[in-house]
Amino acid sequence: MKKKLLVILAMLLCAAMLFSCTAKEKPPVDTPVVTVKVNEVTHSVFYAPQYAAMALGYFEEEGLEIELTNGGGADKTMAAVLSGDADIGLCGSEGTIYIYLAGNADYPKTFAQLTKCDGSFLLSREKQEDFKIENLKGAHIIAGRKGGMPVMVMEWILRQNGLTPGVDVTVDTSIAFNAMSGAFIGGTGDYVSLFEPTATSVVNEGYGYMVMSLGEQSGNIPYTAYNARQSYIKENPETIAAFVKAIEKGQSFVAQNEPKKIAEVILPYFPDTSLNDLAAAVKNYKQAGAYAENVTFTKESFDLLQDIIITAGELEQKVEYEKLVCTDFFR
Repeated sequence: MKKKLLVILAMLLCAAMLFSCTAKEKPPVDTPVVTVKVNEVTHSVFYAPQYAAMALGYFEEEGLEIELTNGGGADKTMAAVLSGDADIGLCGSEGTIYIYLAGNADYPKTFAQLTKCDGSFLLSREKQEDFKIENLKGAHIIAGRKGGMPVMVMEWILRQNGLTPGVDVTVDTSIAFNAMSGAFIGGTGDYVSLFEPTATSVVNEGYGYMVMSLGEQSGNIPYTAYNARQSYIKENPETIAAFVKAIEKGQSFVAQNEPKKIAEVILPYFPDTSLNDLAAAVKNYKQAGAYAENVTFTKESFDLLQDIIITAGELEQKVEYEKLVCTDFFR
């Protein structure tokens, strides 16, 4: 009898364990995934925290799926946001200023900062052991699109060092952003301003020499930031908050890890770049202090940004910080 009782108890125990295992293996209730269309101004290692957030599943953890497209210029990114082809734009905040001043009722507002200085590196056609900004006098620089941040920061740096654009230095704005490296390789200009990983690639191919980080000269400015139409922010606050959380996780990862580790994580987003080149590009940006530690967009940095734009002749007077910056998602 005792033996029979033990067998029954064993059977009951097995049944209980089976039920428990079966219960644990039940799939969780499906959580709806929100697709967010993001248009980036260009594809660059400058935006490593974003790619890290995508590669490490930080957006998925927040219930988001990212559809990423390349605008190829801030004007095109802002056009995509205004038309609804993109929910969120990643570009220089000068774009939001221009659209606001144009009188668009549903103008975009910035809600998160990704980078905090210029992401360009100046390449020279000739090797220079002891480069000084004064060396640019009389030079021809391929600088980007007129009214774009790369050009305006370049001109700001020149003026801060006693050189007048168009007088002492030829600042070439005739070449499309995505064609600048090709034009330089083809023989145009004495210098070119390029983002990574293109800058490192041009150097490694023997077409130029990196002589200066513009970011180290520009000061703390909200160089690249996320924006969305006011209507989208108002209608989708949970989505924006989730997006910001994922980006901040990516920012923390980049801040806490060495360039090679970061490069290994984001390598799938740069299939035409070697791991060594990618690590070198990340290292350049970390040394320049380009990556923002969090998404907070300060009034002081916005004031400097507008000083640069006014000096470039693209803005007559400053726009109020509160008009163009949504602080609801800052921590």
